[in-house]
Amino acid sequence: MRPRSLSRRAVLAGGAAAAALSGCDASDTPQPSPTPSEDPERVLLRQLIADKEHTIALYSALIAGGATKLTPFRDRHQAHLDELRKRLPGEPTPSPSSPAPQTPAPVPKTSVSRLREAERRAAALRVRQLAGVSPQLAQLIAAIGACEAAHALALPRST
Repeated sequence: MRPRSLSRRAVLAGGAAAAALSGCDASDTPQPSPTPSEDPERVLLRQLIADKEHTIALYSALIAGGATKLTPFRDRHQAHLDELRKRLPGEPTPSPSSPAPQTPAPVPKTSVSRLREAERRAAALRVRQLAGVSPQLAQLIAAIGACEAAHALALPRST
């Protein structure tokens, strides 16, 4: 008898739910402080952008150290970042020659296992970020979370 295989959707949903129930916390990325009258979705978008910039910096540090197999992972995060920035018209965005609009936070020493954990935490956080947002933003956040959950599973065990 052939063992029953799980669909990708089932694996991602189960992983995200398990991570959410495990009490995962947000990444160590500094989050912007909202003002009382600010639109909650704009605040959330800024938080997502800051998180993506931090994740890209972690991947870039490892890639610069020779882990070129991680380039497709980083590139997917860059695509997420580009899409998130489109949703904040009028906000400053970096030019191709300058990777960030302000001085980036120092990148902590990282490893593939730390990246895997960061991806897992991020995927769990995305589940909680879905509450109370527009359907369009919820769809984007869910897609980003699914990608992060897939990264957590797909990252190589050694580079």
